[in-house]
Amino acid sequence: MLLHHTLATAAGGKDRIGSVEIPFPDGTRHSFSIHRSSISNQNGETVAEASVIKDAGDDPDITNGAEIIAGVKGLPLKDERIMIRGGSGVGVVTKPGLAVPVGRPAINPAPRKMIIDAVTEALEKYDLPVDMTFEITISVTNGEELAKKTLNSRLGIIGGISILGTTGIVRPLSAEAWTASITAAMDVAKAMGYKETVLSSGRVSEKAHMKKYGLPVETYVMMGDYVEFSLVDAKKHGFKKIHISAHWAKMLKIAMRIPQTHVRHGAIDLKQAVVFLHELMPDLNLPDSDFNTAREIFDFINAGRSLQSRELFSRVCRAAKEYAADVASGTPVTAYLVSYNGDIISDSE
Repeated sequence: MLLHHTLATAAGGKDRIGSVEIPFPDGTRHSFSIHRSSISNQNGETVAEASVIKDAGDDPDITNGAEIIAGVKGLPLKDERIMIRGGSGVGVVTKPGLAVPVGRPAINPAPRKMIIDAVTEALEKYDLPVDMTFEITISVTNGEELAKKTLNSRLGIIGGISILGTTGIVRPLSAEAWTASITAAMDVAKAMGYKETVLSSGRVSEKAHMKKYGLPVETYVMMGDYVEFSLVDAKKHGFKKIHISAHWAKMLKIAMRIPQTHVRHGAIDLKQAVVFLHELMPDLNLPDSDFNTAREIFDFINAGRSLQSRELFSRVCRAAKEYAADVASGTPVTAYLVSYNGDIISDSE
């Protein structure tokens, strides 16, 4: 998105503008404000740079507000007229299974194509020499620090963030973004030869399973609320064993065969949950009402720490296992219930 301005700057430095308009994959065009631009001499070569500030809108994106920089310099003509490199703050792929080969900067095919399209358009607009190669370097200010707040290192993306996307437009809380991360994690695990995957509802549930079983870190996939998608995707990847680690509210929803467990898709019906638990254990001493949250149900059951409560937790895990195995077309599943203190307290076996 910066390259019209950057190439204009490289072409003579007089065409400095406040915004740029670039083509998007769907055929539309969008305008972006330039944050800063400059021309400098780096190791004897003239380099033009321009940057924008990423606006993720309402999306809870680690890179919201990050400065994305595009630098360009002209080189003697090589095999490619446009070369794309990763600069400071952009990670390098070190594990197989991702859309980018090992050893390359973590700039996915869609944004890479967007860069090439924008550069090609700018080259034609400014009538720049055809006997030159233009080296484009994408950098992210503080990208290495930002990456520490992501799961990039688990995927084998080291030294910075990844440049992702398929449309060029951030969609707040999009299912597409989350499910793409699930698939990417499974791609890496499969490429590394692992036969099992661990689907967790969140970081606490993941840590609990790691602490007790210590499977290779690449086998752990943060499914969040996308239970059904993750199970189907695990089946597609050919994993021979699926583990599910979740705390009570999520595990109860899975046991009740709810495919998407986020509250925005419908808070758990607590009366229905109590009926379901009575069906699992008819002699359960559980009031029919007076519960405001799933946590309150858990605390009531767990308070006595009786054999009955332990058995009920086990039956919930088994019900979740049966649903998951159905969705995963018979792939063996083990479900693990994690307490609110972060420990595995029951399982389906």
